[in-house]
Amino acid sequence: MSDPVLGRPLFRRSKSETTTPETTATKVGGKGRPTPTRREAEAAAKARAKVPRTRKEQVRAQRAARSQSSQSVRQAMKSGDERYYPDRDRGPERRFIRDYVDSRFSLIELVIPLLLVTMILGYSGNRALANVGNTVLLVTVLLVLLDMVVLRFRLRREITRRFPDSPTKGLTYYAITRALQMKFMRLPKSRVKIGQQLPDDYR
Repeated sequence: MSDPVLGRPLFRRSKSETTTPETTATKVGGKGRPTPTRREAEAAAKARAKVPRTRKEQVRAQRAARSQSSQSVRQAMKSGDERYYPDRDRGPERRFIRDYVDSRFSLIELVIPLLLVTMILGYSGNRALANVGNTVLLVTVLLVLLDMVVLRFRLRREITRRFPDSPTKGLTYYAITRALQMKFMRLPKSRVKIGQQLPDDYR
């Protein structure tokens, strides 16, 4: 409808009235969501770049993850953080076994010095001295084996007394494999000194 005098329409739609919801949605984000900022777009691009696409990249990523995990476990075993220990080293029983083994003097500590003595005697050129060195080494090995047998029986008795409801399968093997290592090479690292009194409660 127009004004007969001015010749202009009486009613005119404003721009806000002619804007449809679809147009508004398109201006906001094209799909009904705000347009991402530059920082958000860069973060999304970095996240997509980190996702391995080829099989070679997947293998490389898996190898890096295993390496990082191994490094974390090794660091935890040195620092004593039991949360990151392997399953074979977790639990109060195995913590007690480590302390029990580390608190006693093991004849295995004498093996390396005696090996050096045996080598010196063997290369001395004297047959009698070489025979003495071999005899000393043989006696040491036999004493180490005897020490492991004694360790097994005493440890089983202590485990039965301290942990009567716990299964003992594999515990003595765990103790012997630790006892057959030099103390400075044992992992997890030793927490006690030789001859130190152990606490009664390991729960």
